[in-house]
This record gives sequence, C-alpha cells and structure tokens, in this order.
Amino acid sequence: MSPDPVPAGLLVIGASQAGVQLAATVRERGFEGRVTLLGAERHPPYQRPPLSKKALQEGFTPESLHFRTASFYEDQRITLALGRRVVRIERGPRGSGVAWTDTDEAFAFDRLALTVGARPRRLPLPGAELAGVLTLRSLDDAAGLGKRLRDAERVVVVGGGFIGLEVAASARLLGREVAVVLADDRLMARAVGPLTSDLFLAAHHRRGVEVHLSSRPVRFVDDGAGAVRAVELEDGRVLPADLVVVGVGAAPRTEIAEAMGLTVANGIVVDERCLTSDGFTVAAGDCVQCPTPIGDRGPARVRFESVSTAIEQARIAAATLLGGTDTYRAVPWFWSDQDTLKLQVAGLPDDHDSTVVRGSAAEEKFSVLYYRGDALVAAECVNRPADFIAVRAALNAGLTIDAAGASDTATPLKSLRREVRVHPADGGAPG
Repeated sequence: MSPDPVPAGLLVIGASQAGVQLAATVRERGFEGRVTLLGAERHPPYQRPPLSKKALQEGFTPESLHFRTASFYEDQRITLALGRRVVRIERGPRGSGVAWTDTDEAFAFDRLALTVGARPRRLPLPGAELAGVLTLRSLDDAAGLGKRLRDAERVVVVGGGFIGLEVAASARLLGREVAVVLADDRLMARAVGPLTSDLFLAAHHRRGVEVHLSSRPVRFVDDGAGAVRAVELEDGRVLPADLVVVGVGAAPRTEIAEAMGLTVANGIVVDERCLTSDGFTVAAGDCVQCPTPIGDRGPARVRFESVSTAIEQARIAAATLLGGTDTYRAVPWFWSDQDTLKLQVAGLPDDHDSTVVRGSAAEEKFSVLYYRGDALVAAECVNRPADFIAVRAALNAGLTIDAAGASDTATPLKSLRREVRVHPADGGAPG
C-alpha cells in the first residue's frame, strides 16, 4: 500500500545526483507543488565521477560538471537552497515537518526525500591531519588536490579501489611518481573478480605505478613543518611522499535519518519503492541500503555507489511520492576510467559457479562473464563496450548469453542471447 501523494511542498535534502534526478522527475510526472532542493555545498549540483579524473587536469572548469543550467531550475520551479546544512528536523503528521539549518532557516515540508550521499572514510592514524594528506569526495576536494598535484613529485595513494586507482592514473598522466598501498591482496577486490584485478595490476605496473598489496600504513610522517613527507607501513618500509590521497571507501550519511528515528544499517534502509521505515519519507542514492534489485542473486540487501543506481532509485522515489507503485528492479551497473582503461561492470557476480573469459588481457581488451548454471549473472568488460552493452541488455531482459560461444571474440555477444533454461530439479529456478 502506497502512502498518500504529497499534497503541496516537497523538500529534498541533498543536492546530489539522486537529489537533482528526484526533483526533476516529480516535475516530469506532473507535480505542481513546491519543490526545494537543499544542499550543504555552495556549488550548484555537479557530477562527481570526473573529480578523480578530468577535474585534476590543467584547464578544468567547475562549470563543466554542473548537472543543469540555472535556467533549468528556474523553468522547472525547483528552488535551490545551497550552502545550508540541516541540523534539526521537527516531525509533523503523515510525513510533514520542518527542517532547520545551520543558517537558522526553517524549511517546511509536506513530504521529505533524503538524498544525502556519503562521506569519505578517513584513517585514524598518527599524522592524518598533516598538510598534504587528503581525501576526495567534493569539488572543493578536487580543486585542492589538483593544485597540490601540480607541485608534487611523489604521490602515495592509500586504497586500491576505483577512486584510488583513478587518482593514481591521473597523477601518472601528470608525470608524478606514484605508489599505491592497499590492505587487500588484489586491486578493486570488493568490486571485481581476480582475473580483472590481475589485468589492472599489470596495466598499472606498465604505466609506472608502484603497487604494494597486502600492506597497511601505520603513520604519516611529519616533515617538521606540519606537512607530510612519507608514509610508514606496518612492515617498517617508508614510502617518500609530498602528497598522500586516502581513498578507502565512503560511509553513508545517516545522521538525519537516525535523528528522525528511521531504520539505519550501513545506510538508510528502504524498501523496493525507496520508502524508509516511517512509511512516508523516501531516500535514494549512495546513502541508501536497499533490497537486491535482481531477484535472489547476491546478498539480500545492498548499498550501491553508482550514478546509474542513484538515477534509478531517484525515479522510483519520485513515483512513490506521487502515489505510484513502481519498484526498484534495475540491473546495477557502474564504470571506472583509469588512463586508457575503461572498466564497465553489469550485474552482481557474488553468486556464480563458472566464468568465461573473452579477449586478451595483454592487449587490455578483455571481458569476464559470470554464470550460475546457464544463467548469466554479471560481466566485467575492459575496453569492450559492445560486450558491456550486450550483457546489460541481456540482464535487463532476463536473458542469458550462451556460454559455449562467448569466448570467441569474432562472435558478437548480442547474437548469443537466449532464454535461460529451467531445470526441474532446481525447483523451477533458472540456472
């Protein structure tokens, strides 16, 4: 049963990808009431993926990242309230209330949407507050990092996930000496399988990046003037550095939800309609933990940090606010650009029993397809965009790709799509 449609005023807290999409979608669906998009940063809402790439290069202009022009918000009657952080929410009946900000302003609402995103995790190590030890999440972070990169000679990146490796690749393109330090025994271990990890490790080595697997920093060394000069590892090694970038993941922003009494567990818990536990407030994007969108594959609940997920969840949340019954069922997908390596991932490979490798790792053109029985469940594609498009289309249509022919790069994957065979012995489950 859906809550009543929002009668008049909608407040969206979080001027993020999800926040902008949600505000735009309620207008697209005919909502005529007041829409306010409230953000803590002073910048107009902007894209975050380029922050670890083109935003670090010479000649970058912040305006190039803006989602929309000022005229769009004016034309759609979306009020931008920027440079304001919510400090208190007073609840009223049936989802209404008032949000108070650190500027002592009150924003009344009939319904509320939380699209507050996530914050970078920090390392509680000696020297973590030294000048030159940075994290990257915001446009201001990227501006500061880009400026320091231009003067740095030796860069240490702590973390071997997407952000860390994208920054490492960007620093190498600028001619800096780069070392990557990570606790895991392979790159991007939480996002991709071992074969893809190995490909990226070899590719970064070829580009001159020094990678230290299964290594942990224990302190950032002071140069005596309050700036970092090195990173000490737990095995006693010391890596010289005049710039350190910490990229060890992000934590969902749940403070507002917790203060409201909403259920929180590694994110704001929502159902398949992006409704929170109070039955009125919706939430979307990096701050959200949601039911797995593709049936029984993978864990029961997940938190995705991707543009595609933020957009789709925002659309579902907007429909829910207007009384709709749409549910979040999109196949998750995401990407990472690291120098000339374009990684595209679709689906959830958590629950698979076989793989098919397609292409050449040495040529940096490579796909790994994951299967559970006959069913394709995910794929990781490196510089093979046609493979990614075919896999994503198959997963969205509930189809598989014939594993027997998938390794032959002369055969387009889209020509191998077919229905999944059903095995009675499995109780009717595919695979």
